[in-house]
Formats: sequence, C-alpha cells, structure tokens
Amino acid sequence: MAMRRGGPAVVGAVALAVGVLVVGGGGAAWAGSADLEVHGSVVLSGDLMEVRVTPLNHGPDGVTGASVRLASSAPLADSQQLPGGCARTGEREVVCETGPLAVGVPGEELVVPVRLREGPAEVRLAVDVAWGGGAVDQDRTNDEQRVLVLATGDPYAF
Repeated sequence: MAMRRGGPAVVGAVALAVGVLVVGGGGAAWAGSADLEVHGSVVLSGDLMEVRVTPLNHGPDGVTGASVRLASSAPLADSQQLPGGCARTGEREVVCETGPLAVGVPGEELVVPVRLREGPAEVRLAVDVAWGGGAVDQDRTNDEQRVLVLATGDPYAF
C-alpha cells in the first residue's frame, strides 16, 4: 500500500506532533481561513488496523498542507511500516500529512496500515485534524471523528 511522497513531510509531521512550528523569515504569514474535516473507514483484523482517511476543506481559503492524527486506544507495535508522509508520534499515535487541500475538492485518500502490539477484540480510534496549515478554522466541530472498531474484518465508517 503506497502513499505519496515522504521526506520533509515526515519531519513536518514530527515537528507538529511535539508542538513545534518553525516559520521562516522571522514571523508567521496569515494563512487565511479554512474549515477542514476528515472522514473515512477503518478495518481491524488481528493486529492490523487499516485506516483510510479523506480530508476535505470547506474553505473559504485553500491550504498548502495539513496533518491528520490517528489515535488508537490500543498500543502500537514497536515496528511499523508507515507510508511516506506519516510518522509515529507516540505509543498510540500516528500523524500523516495531507498535501494541499483546495476548497470543496476532497484531498487524496490516505491509506495507513497500522500494526497493533496485540490483536485486540476492539479498538477506539480518534481521527482528527492535527494541523490546518496555519489557517484559522472557525468550525472545529467537524475536525475530529471517533469510531469503535471491532476485530471482525469489516469496515467501520467515520
């Protein structure tokens, strides 16, 4: 399962996860206003949880990039094979970059296979917008989704 580019995005995701945002030129530029949301599905089978996330920007302004956080109630396995643009940021968290998000156009679907430390019977998964590209989001009600995922191998939508 491949995802687009890696490299600097991983560094950005890690910096974001620890609350560090470095802005060149001595100050932050105004990035506008954007209403970001995430939806998708997740399948849990054994110790593998496959998360599919589609970000969407309702505007009014586009963003050059954002980050989505996947937080699991179950601990992650020590070894992960995450797609480019994703980084493990804690015992139960992964952050992935979205790339640019134009207004009203769904972003590229992120497909993130995550190995869990054990094969739990269920997992509570929270998916949220971790960083909105510096844009102000006046409607934070659609930034986070939560889903209970049973280890049935069936997809659960969020």
